[in-house]
Amino acid sequence: MDQQPKDDIDIFEPTVTLDQTHYQEGYKNGYDDGLVSGKEDGRQVGLKMGFQVGEELGFYKGCLDVWMSAILLDQDAFSARVRKNMEQLAALLSNYPLSDPENNQVQEMMQSIGMKFRVIMASLGEKLDYEGRPTSSKEDF
Repeated sequence: MDQQPKDDIDIFEPTVTLDQTHYQEGYKNGYDDGLVSGKEDGRQVGLKMGFQVGEELGFYKGCLDVWMSAILLDQDAFSARVRKNMEQLAALLSNYPLSDPENNQVQEMMQSIGMKFRVIMASLGEKLDYEGRPTSSKEDF
């Protein structure tokens, strides 16, 4: 009778184990590096997006400030309907949650602000819109 040794030793076991060990170490190192780089990437994207939102809100607020200054100089500078739309735009701008960027409604609020701005511009018969940088149809440089 053939007797097999009680300890079956697999000569490939260290190779299989080594491969698994390297895989686990690589996964852990990649995961840790991903956490670090993910935070940095997130910070950079947040800064860029925050700047863009601030720039757009500043554009609308700047236009509103000019219109309100014109109203202070001449009460009849704009019709009552346009003034009402300007007041609504001012309310939308003041209610924008600058300190709460994770608010689920920021996109909807920004769209409402943009639409209200376009309504005012259409009422004034002007073509000025925010597209990253202000442009005007009357500017032909």
